[in-house]
Amino acid sequence: MLSPNDKKLEKLDPFYRPSMSKQKTSAEIISEARNALRTVGTQRPFTPRENQRKLFGPASSRTPENRPPSSFSLHASSFESSDSRPISGARLSPLELKPKAPASPSMEEEPCLAFPKPPVDPAKIRRISSARARLFRAASQGTLLPDRTLPPAESKKTVESKETAVMGDPMVKINGIYLTDSNAVGHLKSHPLQLTYDGGFSEIKEQEMFKGTTSLPSHLRSGGDHGKRRSRASSYFHGSDLSGPHTRAVSKADVQEKETETEADEVFWNTRIAPILHQLEKEENIETICAACTQLHHALEEGNMLGNKFKRRTVLLKTLYKLVDIGSDLLSLKLAKIILALKVSRKNLLNVCKLIFKISRSEKNDSLIENDSILESLLGVLRSEDLQTNLEAFLYCMGAIKFISGNPRFLDEMISKDAVEILMNLIKQINENTKKCGTCLPNSGHLLVQMTATLRNLVDSPLARSKMLSLSALPQLCMVMGQYVADKDICTNIARIFSKLTSYHDCCVALANYSRCYALFLKLINKYQQKQDLVVRIVFILGNLTAKNNQAREQFSKEKGSIPTLLSLFHTFYQLDQCAEKRAAGAEQRQAPRPRAQAEDVLIKLTRVLANLAIHPGIGPALAASPRAVGLLLATLEYKSIEDCEELVINTTATINNLSYYQVKNSVIQDKKLYIAELLIKLLVSNNMDGILEAVRVFGNLSQDHDICDFIVQKNVHKFMIALLDAEHQDVCFSACGVLLNLTVDKDKRVILKEGGGIKKLVDCLRHFGPTDWQLACLVCKTLWNFSENITNASSCFGDEDTNTLLVLLPSFLDEELALDGSFDQDLRNYHKLQWETEFKPVAQQLLNRIQSHHTFLEPLPIPSF
Repeated sequence: MLSPNDKKLEKLDPFYRPSMSKQKTSAEIISEARNALRTVGTQRPFTPRENQRKLFGPASSRTPENRPPSSFSLHASSFESSDSRPISGARLSPLELKPKAPASPSMEEEPCLAFPKPPVDPAKIRRISSARARLFRAASQGTLLPDRTLPPAESKKTVESKETAVMGDPMVKINGIYLTDSNAVGHLKSHPLQLTYDGGFSEIKEQEMFKGTTSLPSHLRSGGDHGKRRSRASSYFHGSDLSGPHTRAVSKADVQEKETETEADEVFWNTRIAPILHQLEKEENIETICAACTQLHHALEEGNMLGNKFKRRTVLLKTLYKLVDIGSDLLSLKLAKIILALKVSRKNLLNVCKLIFKISRSEKNDSLIENDSILESLLGVLRSEDLQTNLEAFLYCMGAIKFISGNPRFLDEMISKDAVEILMNLIKQINENTKKCGTCLPNSGHLLVQMTATLRNLVDSPLARSKMLSLSALPQLCMVMGQYVADKDICTNIARIFSKLTSYHDCCVALANYSRCYALFLKLINKYQQKQDLVVRIVFILGNLTAKNNQAREQFSKEKGSIPTLLSLFHTFYQLDQCAEKRAAGAEQRQAPRPRAQAEDVLIKLTRVLANLAIHPGIGPALAASPRAVGLLLATLEYKSIEDCEELVINTTATINNLSYYQVKNSVIQDKKLYIAELLIKLLVSNNMDGILEAVRVFGNLSQDHDICDFIVQKNVHKFMIALLDAEHQDVCFSACGVLLNLTVDKDKRVILKEGGGIKKLVDCLRHFGPTDWQLACLVCKTLWNFSENITNASSCFGDEDTNTLLVLLPSFLDEELALDGSFDQDLRNYHKLQWETEFKPVAQQLLNRIQSHHTFLEPLPIPSF
C-alpha cells in the first residue's frame, strides 16, 4: 500500500510539461536560461599591418590630391635664417609722443650736426666701450639682433631718455633731430650712429659703423615689412611698457646685475659654445659632428641658453640649419632635438617636424629615435605650441609619433610621458573650437587621423586604458565621430579604438553608459553600409555592448530604426556573400582553403548582435515574430555549411536558439519548427562538436512541442542524444539530457531511454558531474522522475545495478556536508549551495522517496567517496 505522501508524489506532473498557467520558479528560469538564452562571442576584426609608413595608408578614403604629402625634399634652404615667435595679434596702444616735423628745411640739409656729448662718468664710459666692442664683433660676423623677451619684472621698466631712435617712420629721430632716409645716410657716413637706451635691458649706448652703405638698415627703413619692424622694435625696447602715460627709471643696481649676466653669457659663449660651433663648421666626419651636437646640447642646457630668449640664438640656428644638408639620419635627429629645444616657430617648426617625420618613416631608425629620446621633444611640441597657428607642423609631428607608437617598445615610454593626456587635450580643444565656431578647423581632419591612429596603438596598454577612462575619453571620441561623420578615416580609426576598448568590461560599461553612442553608430551604419572595414567594427562594438548589459540592449532597441537598420545591413552583406560564393563555385580549382570573406565577417558580427538582443524579453519575442529576421537566419543556414564558415553557422544557430526560447503565438520560429529541425540534422551529423552542441540546444527548446518530439523519434535523433551522454563535456550532456527530459513528458516515448543504455548513462552523468554541476544533476533527476512515473518496482524500472547506485548517490548528494565538501572559495561555495538548495534538493528528494517506496532491498549500502 502506498502512503498518503507517496500517493501525492504519484500525482505530480512530469517535469518540463508545458503549462501556461503554471508560474515558473526562479530556479527553473535560471535552469532553462542555461539551455536557451546565451550570449555569443566572436573575434575582434583583424587589422592588417601597413607595409609602408605613411600619413595615410592604402585604405584611406582620401585621394592623393586631397591629402598632405608623405614624401618631400628638405634642405637647409627650407629653413628661415631669422626665426621669431608668432605675433600675438594684439594691437598695441599708440605712443603718446608723436614725431614732429623739422623746424626748417635747413635742418635737413645741414651736412653735419653737433650731437650732444655723452656723460663724462668714467665707469659708464667703460661700460659703453665694452658693449660697443661686442657689437662690433657681432656685426663683423653678420649677426642679426635676436628677438628677446624679458621676464615680467623687467618688462615693466620704461625708457626715460631723450636720445631715441624712432623706427618704422619716413623720418628718423636721432638725439632730438629728425632725418629723412637720404640725409640720414649722409649722417651715418660721417658720424657713428648712437642708439641710446637708458632703461629696460641695460644702460648702454651701442654704436655701429655703416661703411659704404647706400641705405638704412632694414629695421630703420620706412618701406620695410611692418611685422618685421614691430618685431625688431620690440627687440630694442625689450618689452618696456610704452603704452602708459608715465615712465620710470631703472635702478643702477638692476642695470649692473643685468650687465653682469650679459658678460657671463658672453664668457660662456666664447669658452663653451663658440668652439663647438667652429668644430661643426669645419668638421667633415659624421660621427664627430654627431658627438659635437650632443656636446652642444649639453652645453646649451648647462648655460640656460635653450628656449627662444637666448641672445645669439639666430647665429646658432644658422649653423644648425646648414648641417641638415649632410643628410645623415642620426645627425638630423640630433639637430632636430636642439632646434626644437630652441623653440623655433612657424615655418622652421614645420620643417623640423617634417625632418623628424621623414626619418621616422623607416623602421630601422626606431633605435636611433629611442636612443636620442626624440619622443619627449615631439610631445613637447604638442604640449606647448598653439594648435591653430601650427596645424601643419602638428600634423607631421603627430605622423612621426604615430609611426613610433606602432613599435611596442615605445608604448611604455609614451604613456609615462603623458601621451594619452596630451592627445586627449588636443582632441578636447578641437571639439570645443568646433562647438564654439560651428565649423571644423581647416585641415584638422588630417591631424585627427594621426591622433586617433596613435590612440589606437596606445590602448593596447592597460595603463593607457585606465587613463582613457579617467579622462572621459570615450565621450570625447564619440563627439569627434559625430563632428567628422563624413570623414571615413577618422570614423574607422575611432571604431578600431572602441573595438579594442569594449573587449574589456570597464571600458564597455563606460561606452554603454554614453547614451548618444547608439544613435551615432546607427548613423554610421546607414551612411557607410557597404564599407566593410568600418561597418564590421561598428557591429562588433554593438555586439560587445549588448553582450552583458540588458540596459544597453534596451537602449539600442529604442533608437529609431535600430532593428530595421541591422536587418537591412544583414540583407546587403548576405547578397554580397552569395555573389562571392557563386564566383568561388565557378572557379575550376581552389589552390588553398578559402579565407574568410569580408561579407562573411560582417554577417558573423551581425548574428552575434541579434543573438544578444534576443535575450531581452521585450526584443526577443519581436525578433522571433519577424519574418524578415527569421528568414535571413534560415537562408544563411540553408546555403552555408559548417565546413566552409564555422563561426557564421554556429552564431546563426545560436541566434535561432535564443529566438526559439519564446513560446509566443505569432512566432515565425514555431511556424517553421519542422523546417528548422531538418536544417539542424545537418549539424548533428557533422564532425564539429560546437556545431553539434548548438543544434542540440535548439532541439532542447523545440522539443517542448509534440510535433518536434515525433520528428525526433522518427528520425532517430533520440539515439544521438543518448550517445551524447557519454561526452566528457558537461554542456553537451546537459543539452542532450534536456531533449530526453522533454521526450519523457510523453508516456509513449519514455521507453526510448532503455535503448542504448540510456538509464545507465544518465546515472553515470549524475555520478561524474553531480558534485560540481547541480543544474545537470537536477536535470538528470527530473528525467528519471518522468521515466519512473508509473513505477511498480524500482529494480524492474531502473535495473538492480542502477537502482543501488541511485540509492547511494542521492542520500550522499542530499547531505549538505558531503555534497558541498569541495575546495571552493566562499563565493563559489555560496553559489553551489544556492543551486543545491533551490534546484537539486527538492527534485532529488522526490526521486529518492519514489525509489525507496518501490524498492525491497533493505541492506545498508556504503557511501561512495567522490
